[in-house]
Amino acid sequence: MKVIGIGLNKTGTKTLGHYLKQWGFQHKSFDLDAFNLYRAGRIEELLEMMQRYDSFEDWPWPLMFREIDSNFPDARFVLTVRRSPEVWYRSLCKMAVRMGPLHQFEQHIYGYAMPQGHHNEHLRYYQAHNQAVEEHFRQRPSKLLMVCWETGDQPQKLAEFLDLNVAETAPQQINRSQAVYSGDNLYLAHANRILFQTWWRLNRRARGIIKGIFRMLL
Repeated sequence: MKVIGIGLNKTGTKTLGHYLKQWGFQHKSFDLDAFNLYRAGRIEELLEMMQRYDSFEDWPWPLMFREIDSNFPDARFVLTVRRSPEVWYRSLCKMAVRMGPLHQFEQHIYGYAMPQGHHNEHLRYYQAHNQAVEEHFRQRPSKLLMVCWETGDQPQKLAEFLDLNVAETAPQQINRSQAVYSGDNLYLAHANRILFQTWWRLNRRARGIIKGIFRMLL
């Protein structure tokens, strides 16, 4: 059985991956080579790559749920969502401030390298993707599980869906967003990106200096 996380980025995909790896699945998260194969339309090679793993999340896997479903009839799919489209969008904005323009991924998927200034377009994409997934599996509800970690969904809900008998564990949120600018203004986003990345580099350099001093003292 293969397990495919088909929620968009910033919906708790890393939390999903955390549990799947913890439960012993041979897991594949974001993969640059795989994403480039998807962009090139080389789906057969991607499907061949999937033979080597048990579970997946992040790009490009949510973009090809139909092809995966057709080729792996025993696969089960997990649609991770946020508690509202607006919360998802703000999380996407914070990621853009931390990482800067993502021309290779966000540009290709959403049509824009940064979400700021394109609020409605992103919300439409998010809602259309989730609706397409739900419609695709409407006649086969046992194949799809929708999970929202923010509203109290527990790991046990996922384990039961996968017919796994695992010990109860407290829910964990992996890859939690840092407190950075989450607004929709592109100019403020770039200004905050520069400030954040400058702070990050200085903080990293300071930690290196402190570690060096400790090594000298020891």
